[in-house]
Amino acid sequence: MGIYPHFKTQPTHQNGDTLLLTHWQIWTAVEALASKNGLTPSGMAKKAGLDPTTFNKSKRLTKSGKPRWPSTESIAKILEATHSNFDDFARLVMTAGGKITDHTAPIPLIGFAQAGVGGFFDDGGFPVGGSWDLVKFPEIHDENAYALEVSGDSMEPLYRAGDILIISPNAEIRRRDRVIVKTLEGQVLAKELLRRTATQIELYSLNPEHPTLVFPLFEVDWIARIVWASQ
Repeated sequence: MGIYPHFKTQPTHQNGDTLLLTHWQIWTAVEALASKNGLTPSGMAKKAGLDPTTFNKSKRLTKSGKPRWPSTESIAKILEATHSNFDDFARLVMTAGGKITDHTAPIPLIGFAQAGVGGFFDDGGFPVGGSWDLVKFPEIHDENAYALEVSGDSMEPLYRAGDILIISPNAEIRRRDRVIVKTLEGQVLAKELLRRTATQIELYSLNPEHPTLVFPLFEVDWIARIVWASQ
């Protein structure tokens, strides 16, 4: 953990005003980035290859009470681990400072059990039909985004019954992303993508009591990335 005064002294222009970013804004943005990706700050640090205590509240002040800032390296690593860019992080910083108001928009919502039934998705995995409920969510850049409500305990301890997962069918999917997979048999699974080849996909189960799964691609209806989870 290094001291990074650049955040504090670099002026940021918003609507013609010159602003100084505060210690509190930066740390609040770190927490917000973790929450946006369904992680705790410790979990995000671990995912980024950092010490799990990197973003602990006890690390935010020196023993003498002087503010300690997250290092450029740690910020870069959590942005990479969450597939975010600096603009995403800067927006979280400015939102923490009350300079930006995120707009919300209604997106379609169904439960996991319904997701396996025909009539809710087209052949590309995009939501269709008029039987969806609606939920308000901060605007994301995917007009086809939708929400699934978790039921049962098959995804514990990461996702529990009642959690809402936001799915972006247009988002690029990379190795180690958390994804929703629908098979041609109607199974809907929340997994972590371990590997995808020209012929099959390998999926890591979020619940350690469930095995890693391998599906031939011809058995997969569609796959989409989980971009946010309420917890």
